[in-house]
Amino acid sequence: MTRPERVKNSREARGKNNGKAGRRRPIEGMGGPHKARVVQSSASLARADVYSRVTAEIIVAIEQGTGEWRAPWFHDGASIARPTNIASGKRYRGINTLALWAAGFAAGHSDGLWGTYKQWQEAGARVREGERSTTVVLWREMATSRQADADATDEDGHRRMLARAFSVFNIAQVDGYERSPVPVLPESERLAHAEAFIANLHVKTMFGGSEAYYQPSADTVFMPPFASFRDPASFYGVWLHENGHASGAKTRLDRDLSGRFGSAAYAAEECCVEILSGLVLADLGIAHHPRPDHAAYVASWLEVLKDDPKAIFTAASKAQQAADWMHAQQPDSNTIAA
Repeated sequence: MTRPERVKNSREARGKNNGKAGRRRPIEGMGGPHKARVVQSSASLARADVYSRVTAEIIVAIEQGTGEWRAPWFHDGASIARPTNIASGKRYRGINTLALWAAGFAAGHSDGLWGTYKQWQEAGARVREGERSTTVVLWREMATSRQADADATDEDGHRRMLARAFSVFNIAQVDGYERSPVPVLPESERLAHAEAFIANLHVKTMFGGSEAYYQPSADTVFMPPFASFRDPASFYGVWLHENGHASGAKTRLDRDLSGRFGSAAYAAEECCVEILSGLVLADLGIAHHPRPDHAAYVASWLEVLKDDPKAIFTAASKAQQAADWMHAQQPDSNTIAA
């Protein structure tokens, strides 16, 4: 039961497609003035198609989990947790990270290197016949007329977003490419980096008691002692989760932290922060473990995803924004994106 004035972590201290290969798919186009009405309606339909297509792939990946449903943002901290583009060498972001996590987990991939059919060709590799692609989305802001439809424009009505869906394949789906070994820091160094990373956020933490939560009125994270957790990864995962809630304070990113347990606002904030934890722990090379009530948690979110294809896009966008804020607080902050 959630106490007033706090966002509580339900993970209290724990005991010991069929898209054609390589073809990018434009989601909306530009036409002359006489085509304005057609562009408007097709743009709205196209955006809805992108939401539905990516969300459907994430749902399928979750439901095809081996023996159990599993949210895609849980991982072991290895390379697969850091999806990277073969051509640019940059990391994927936001909803694209979730889509590639889900696809990689469902297929049992062990490496997070991805690319389009053309990008693999240019790298001297070949996508095997019959391999199924995964959809990622590239958004670009475009100047347009005042007649652009409302959900794609800014407050002045002069800009809209152009979305393109791309079909990508994992390195496990290609022949003729050998990746250099990915260096991995010793666990002790990764945990030390996690400690420093959280300290650089400058959010007050009080240790003691048996529950982990963030109290907005005091702008303070409350954590059980280290010995209460089953392993270091669990400790840092929960601590980062609570700092994730703190990122939503009015003095920071100003998210809605007013929801009580069982409310839609509470569920949305929890999903955002769980994704955020997955993103940052992947950056740190630390595993993100499922919570004890994971099955019920994922079941409830599957219902939300099926009812509203935009829900996971919103949660992923806010999670990426919070991850960017956390990285910006670091002395050697460096934004990585594909």
